[in-house]
Amino acid sequence: MSRPAAIVTTGPACAPIDEVRCITNFATGETGATIAAGLIASGWDVFLFRGRGASHRETPPGAHLQEFGTNHDLARWLEELSATRGKDVAAVFHSAALSDYAVASVRGPDGASVGGGKISGDLAQLHLMLEPAAKILPRLRGWFPRAWVVGWKYELEGTREDAIVAAREQLVSGRTDASVVNGSAYGPGFGVLEGENSPRHCDTKRELADFLASRATRPAKAHE
Repeated sequence: MSRPAAIVTTGPACAPIDEVRCITNFATGETGATIAAGLIASGWDVFLFRGRGASHRETPPGAHLQEFGTNHDLARWLEELSATRGKDVAAVFHSAALSDYAVASVRGPDGASVGGGKISGDLAQLHLMLEPAAKILPRLRGWFPRAWVVGWKYELEGTREDAIVAAREQLVSGRTDASVVNGSAYGPGFGVLEGENSPRHCDTKRELADFLASRATRPAKAHE
């Protein structure tokens, strides 16, 4: 019998300013690597998509690694995988810290557009115009219709209850089956939300990985 297939995304994406500079997020990629390792230990065939800027470079033995730079890069790799393995993927863990904004234009102090391979470092000012970047989370359901899809919600402001509310909203907007919430608003550890149930709390990344691997093995309702 073939092993069940899972996808884990991890690490940061970047929004290029020119060919040598970009805007990115702080994300080590360690959480995704820990989840991938837990899945592999539980018998899963894991496709690990890791942002090139991840500082955690250890790849779990047995993982199929593909690195990405931008949101667009990750979307392209996922869409390609969906064409060959879309119906075989039983779980998707989307923990990557993707860019919420893309660079629409770059202008110098006089308002003129600047660009090229490397923008001059001698300009007095640079004005960046940002625009919303395309989100990947709501597209996962279409690419992997039989998968148990888990999103991440990282919240800094507000209370733990505020963070939980934001994660519940993501369940709807992202069309996910579960959402992992963390950040200073939630407090130490991680909460895993499914539907209207109370969050399942995990103190550590290892505990989170073990719980998600165990939960993903349960029969899940296929989404049409």
